[in-house]
Amino acid sequence: MAYLTPRKRATGMGSAKSGVAHFWNMKVSSIGLLILVPLFVFTFGPALGSSYEEMVAYYQHPFPAIIAILTLGVGFMHFNNGFQVLIEDYVHGAAGQYSIIAMNCLCYAAAATGIFSIIRIAL
Repeated sequence: MAYLTPRKRATGMGSAKSGVAHFWNMKVSSIGLLILVPLFVFTFGPALGSSYEEMVAYYQHPFPAIIAILTLGVGFMHFNNGFQVLIEDYVHGAAGQYSIIAMNCLCYAAAATGIFSIIRIAL
C-alpha cells in the first residue's frame, strides 16, 4: 500500500467552484429575510382575521403586495439553497442529483404559484 499525502489524494478531484458564491447567496438572502419577514408580519398582521373581500381590498394596495411577493421570492430562494446543502451533505450519487432537481422544481413551482396568486389578487 503506497503512502498518499492528502494533496495527492485530492489531485484530480476538482473543486466545487461555486462554494463561495453559494455561501454569499445564503448570507444575502438571510439578510434580506431579516428585513422582509418583520415587514411582512407588520403588513399582514392588520389584515389577519378579515373577510375575503377586505383581504382582497387590502392586498390591492401596492406596499403589502410587494412585501408579500418579495418575502415569498426570497424565502423560497433561501429554502432552496439551504435544502440543496442538506441534500449534498447527506444524499450521495444519482439519488442526490435527482433530489436536487426535484427540490429545485418544487421550490420554483411553489414560489411561482404564490407570486402569481398575489399578483392576481393585487390586479
